[in-house]
Amino acid sequence: MTTASGFPDPYRSDGGANLADILERVLDKGIVIAGDIRINLLDIELLTIKLRLIVASIDKAKEMGIDWWEDDPALSSGARRRELARENAELKERLVELEEFRGEREKGPS
Repeated sequence: MTTASGFPDPYRSDGGANLADILERVLDKGIVIAGDIRINLLDIELLTIKLRLIVASIDKAKEMGIDWWEDDPALSSGARRRELARENAELKERLVELEEFRGEREKGPS
């Protein structure tokens, strides 16, 4: 139903919807804002900036297949632990290789 002002009931200016209601709807459905900024000088492209903004709840983002924050060590303690474990394993392997190389050098030629 629309009011005389032309806006649907939830968006009336007489308090039909508040900011929390609108935010809840946006997070529930998700919203994508996309745009490009290009700077040209004499038909030569100097700079292109591509902007993509997605506003959604975590559940909605995961439903859309967006979960990059789970693998970013700067944002996830689990990802940080996995990164440290991987780095630790690589360092252990390298240490074993160096110790083997050192042992072979100390034995000398056979």
